[in-house]
Amino acid sequence: MTRPRQSADTPSGTPFLTATVPRQFVHRAALSETLLTGWRRTGTDRFTVYAQWPRAHGLHVSPDWCSYDPLLVVETVRQAGTLVMHTEYGVPLEQRFVLNEFAVATDPHHLEVGPLPAEPVVELAFTDVRFRSGRPTACRYTARVLCRGGQAATADVSFTCVGEAVYRRLRGGRTPGTVTALPVPPGVPPESVDRALPADVVLAPAGPDPAPPGGRWQLRVNTAHPVFFDHPLDHVPGMLLLEAARQAARSALPGKRPPSAYHAVFHRYAELDEPVWIEARDDGGGHLQVVGVQRESAVFECGVDAAVG
Repeated sequence: MTRPRQSADTPSGTPFLTATVPRQFVHRAALSETLLTGWRRTGTDRFTVYAQWPRAHGLHVSPDWCSYDPLLVVETVRQAGTLVMHTEYGVPLEQRFVLNEFAVATDPHHLEVGPLPAEPVVELAFTDVRFRSGRPTACRYTARVLCRGGQAATADVSFTCVGEAVYRRLRGGRTPGTVTALPVPPGVPPESVDRALPADVVLAPAGPDPAPPGGRWQLRVNTAHPVFFDHPLDHVPGMLLLEAARQAARSALPGKRPPSAYHAVFHRYAELDEPVWIEARDDGGGHLQVVGVQRESAVFECGVDAAVG
């Protein structure tokens, strides 16, 4: 089903209400974490998705309620692609999506929090959808996010779709009920990674081992966190890894502008019951290369760029 856009700017007296799309379509358990409000097809493999961003959020709005974090754009674009794959391409709800790559560039001038919740419009173009036996198995899409009268972001995303039986084989028997996460180590000071609450810190000191010229930390994986673990998982979610890249940038690039662009490649699942090490290298020009390492191999790599201008 397609829902018409519901705008907070609708004149009073107009009988329109805003509602989110079904949370199952975006792989969320909490309605509060469901950001999308509607969608429509605009052409062959092209769609417009409507969203609403809250004026306050535990992670993705600045503590002073002045700006939206670029990772809110990431989550919105992720949800938009997931929604369209289920509703327009017929991917069954029980299938799992495996994120391969996510690149996003944002314009901070169009991520300011206003007197009403922002209602961004996401224009999607699916450039490569692959099928097997009539079912989509992988896709790549681009996104253009319009907000506050201008282009707030562009993104390029790819992921694969796997059925439950294939996913079980990939995971080798690991389930949320059979995997126990490591104890959560003490984190770095919240202010050093631009976080207000200690519970939102995802980096811990790595100890006496030599660190690269950007820094090295252990990933803190708290499965009770209501945003990163909106529902039980058997692995570390991609959004937690991206938050680690964000916090590494805030720690390793003091005095620089906040991160505005990310280009992440996900190589394999990061497991909950083994330590993940976050290593960052600063090129000295506002770019940071972050690598997540587990069992001496990279689970993801992410280039982070600071805002310019």
